[in-house]
Amino acid sequence: MNGSEYFNIIKKPLLTEKATDLRDFNNKIAFEVDPRANKAMITEAIEKIFNVKVEKVNIINTASKPKRLGRYAGVRGGFKKAIVSLKEGKKIDIFERVI
Repeated sequence: MNGSEYFNIIKKPLLTEKATDLRDFNNKIAFEVDPRANKAMITEAIEKIFNVKVEKVNIINTASKPKRLGRYAGVRGGFKKAIVSLKEGKKIDIFERVI
């Protein structure tokens, strides 16, 4: 894969309260990823983009949920997220500056 394909696999980091606790206490980072990506593709993309060593990747398919606003009903789309465990002592610098 070339460099631009890595950024198509990793869409964005998840900055929720639970994801922040995972990062602070367990050295794990949560990302929203392409629905067609597998663990090997995610591992390769994270290692190339952030120059870290990945120990393990867990994938979660988040289901879509029905939502409504008054009489209007719709669906909030589902997505695929990856919880990436980094090797001991490795960090991703971008998240250290986010408060």
